[in-house]
This record gives sequence, structure tokens and C-alpha cells, in this order.
Amino acid sequence: MTTSTPAGPPAAPASSPFGTAPSGTPVQLYTLQNAHGLRATITNYGGIITSLLAPDRHGQLGDVVLGFADLHDYLRRPPHESPYFGALIGRYANRIARGRFPLDGQQYELATNDGPNHLHGGQRGFDKVVWQATPGTSAAGPTLTLHYTSPDGEEGYPGNLAATVVYTLTDDNALRLDYTATTDKATPVNLTNHSYFNLSAGQSPDVLAHELTLDADTYTVVDDELLPTGERRSVAGTPMDFRQPRAIGARLARVPGPPPGGYDHNWVLNGQGMRPVARVYEPVSGRTLEVRTDQPGIQFYSGNFLSGHLTGKNGQLYGQHAGFCLETQHFPDSPNHPSFPSTILRPGDTLRTSTILAFSH
Repeated sequence: MTTSTPAGPPAAPASSPFGTAPSGTPVQLYTLQNAHGLRATITNYGGIITSLLAPDRHGQLGDVVLGFADLHDYLRRPPHESPYFGALIGRYANRIARGRFPLDGQQYELATNDGPNHLHGGQRGFDKVVWQATPGTSAAGPTLTLHYTSPDGEEGYPGNLAATVVYTLTDDNALRLDYTATTDKATPVNLTNHSYFNLSAGQSPDVLAHELTLDADTYTVVDDELLPTGERRSVAGTPMDFRQPRAIGARLARVPGPPPGGYDHNWVLNGQGMRPVARVYEPVSGRTLEVRTDQPGIQFYSGNFLSGHLTGKNGQLYGQHAGFCLETQHFPDSPNHPSFPSTILRPGDTLRTSTILAFSH
């Protein structure tokens, strides 16, 4: 793939009104664009990536993320029915068993919003708050900096947590997410983005023909509530083995777990530091997504709970497996599993983590 040299410095993101949050706070939509046509729209409500236009092998732009056309559609479902399309997730991405965890000799009780368990930050996680937004530019490309301070006790978590996420759209056709956080009390933190991708840009109603590669030799086993048992199991000889490219749908029916079935598991990533960990190729469009991160795990979710009841952009119905998620993260329920990498952030320390979503064709 050849690219042209940018004509000048990147332009700061443009903004436009996107409605009003339940709190009465006005919400904005920001558009980031690079020199090659890649374009991301992000709202400061939940940090949601509402659209992401990427070129196919013929240079035609297509929207490769699931989402809605207006804020009302993001707001009108009760929290327990939220698909978390494109949103920032915190304080703790994924599940915490029974909504409780021990920390420094004290037991903490969290909001439960996934049956008896805590999921994606609770009833009102980071996906449902209005972030303070600052559009800008950097040497790498246009930026959108989002900041939110979660007060002590929010959803049951200890400490005032100051979180910042910087989105950068780079001239090498990547969307970079840089997360930082500080706290005044020890607290678990696990931040991610919950975008659903369909690299066909709506040309295929599902992602089952997308070819996935994951650089992971093991995964964390889950029970019937999708909670980790603590066991790390080899992917060898199982439908969890994506060390070589495999179609997402090829072994879907063989994945163990409760209905509706499919992939919703955490893979233990090989290596450390910033490195490529996942690659997805869509054969018809030729689009490829490469995920790079410094995180220890990634949650691959095959859109199992999408049921065709959600109407997204351009009137498209989102049926089962209409999109896939690759959520870079620490492991689910880590505060209750001392053998997992720690997610506890303490006063005086700064959490820093980055994920890069790189597109090519």
C-alpha cells in the first residue's frame, strides 16, 4: 500500500452538537481525520467511537464499527441491556464475581448489573458519563483528550480516580488510545474500549468469515457465568487456538459455555510491552485490523448477545455476530485471583497503558 505525504500539519478535530445527556449536560461529537481519509468520530458521552471510516483494497471508505446515528439511541436502553458499542469502560472492564473484592483487609461491595455480578464498571460506568473533552493536535496527528474524575465511592469503588484517555488518529492509518489514571486511595482499575468491528463495513451481516490471529498460547477458563475459574489452559487442540489465522465462525459451535454460545473469553497474551497481539483480515474488502498493546490480556467477544433487536446506523439490524470486540485489558475478576496480574492502583502511582488499532488493506 502506498500513501501520499501529508500536505501540512494535522487539523484539530471539528466538533458538533450531539444532544443532551440525562444530567442535562450538552454532548459533543468530534471528528478526527488524517491525510489519507481515515476518519473517526468520537463523542464525549462515554468516549464512544461512533464511526470509523477505513479504506478497502480499492480505496473506498467504509464504516467499520457498529453504533448509532444519534445520542438518543445510546441512551434509551436500560443499563443491563447496553451493548457498550464503542465506549470507554471503567473503572473495571469485564466481570467482578458477586460484585465484591478484598483489598488491604477490607471487603468492598460494588453495584451488580450482570445478574449477581459486576460488569464493566456497574450501573453507571465510564461508558455513561460525560467526559471533559479537549481537541488538539500532535506530531502524530489530531487528538481528542478526554478526562473524568470518578468520585470516591462511585459504584462502590474506593478513592477519587482521575482518568484521562487520549485518542490520536495517526498518519499511518491507526487510532491510538493512551490511558492514564491516578488515585488517592488504593483501588482496582481496568480500562478498555469496547468497539465492535465489522471490517466489511456492513457488506456482510456478520463477522464469521473474518480471519482472526491471536498471539496467545493460553486463555483463562470461565464457568457458566463467564467468570474465570483461575485456571489458565493451553489453546492447543481447542477452538480457542488462533495462533494461525482462522475464520471466526469455523469452530464457533465447539466453544464451551452457556447459551447463546460463542467466544467471550480472555486470552493470555504472549510477550510484554507494546507489541502486536491480534490481527483480523476480511477477505472480501481486503481490510486488515492489527491490534497492538502493552496489556497482558485481550477479551475476544464474537457478538453473541446481539439479537437483531438493535437498529444501528443506516437502518442496519445488528443480528448475532454482527461485530466482534478485541478488548485489551487485564484479566477479568483479577481482584479475586491473586495469581492474576494485579490491577490495584495505589496513591502516588500512575497507571499508563496504550492500545493501537492499525488499519491496512
